Amino acid sequence: MSLYLEQIRQLVALQHVDDGIHAVHVELEAAPKEVEELEKRFAAQDSQRNWLLEKLQHLQEQQKRIDADIQDEESRLSNSKNKLMQVENDREYQAMIREMDTMERQNQNREEERMALQEERALQEENLRSVEETWNELKIELERQKENLEFRIGLSNEKLQTLEADRSAVSEGIPAPVLARYEFIRNRLRHPVIVPVEEGICSGCHIAIPPQVFIDLQRGNHIMSCPNCQRLMYWGNHFQDPEAVKAAEKPKMEFFEDQKLF
Repeated sequence: MSLYLEQIRQLVALQHVDDGIHAVHVELEAAPKEVEELEKRFAAQDSQRNWLLEKLQHLQEQQKRIDADIQDEESRLSNSKNKLMQVENDREYQAMIREMDTMERQNQNREEERMALQEERALQEENLRSVEETWNELKIELERQKENLEFRIGLSNEKLQTLEADRSAVSEGIPAPVLARYEFIRNRLRHPVIVPVEEGICSGCHIAIPPQVFIDLQRGNHIMSCPNCQRLMYWGNHFQDPEAVKAAEKPKMEFFEDQKLF
């Protein structure tokens, strides 16, 4: 294997370790955000639940007040009916009849108001049941996610330590100038650092490289950077990434395995 291809092999191996490190950092960043998003959803549901509880409490107080007014009015009406038997003249009798009619109309209005309140209360209780069902689900899921978060972070940090040790081991065999160039790009550009060029297209930025640059790349004399994205690049015909080959072959193997079932 030429020096050029050996360096490409070393850099691709380093890239695979950095792929793992990148994935762990994504996990460490995503895990707390997932819990935060769930906390926001729970808080919104909790706010709606509390609003419904307050509304139901208000409706219940209104209903108690109306029930008390109806009971008082019925008691007054009953007393008026008893007094009606003791009236001595027609004027007092008619006055009491009018008063009793007024009380009955008031009670009828209160009965209608009570029925409307009962309907509204039944509707809000149904809404509360629906909200509390989601509220309970989110509460359980949030508690589970919070418990799992610490485990996920601990596991990710353990993976990170292992990968950092692997990275140090892989980096030892790479010449210092080549490694420094790789690290410079890694610290300033988006992941990944080194990518293959297939049919004149950089797989990092998916832009065609100039024809002369592609010709120089095919010669394989030295490590080159993509003029567009500045990533390190290599010609796919010079070096086949073993991991990429495995990933490409896996769907084919699964297809053939599926065919055996028929």
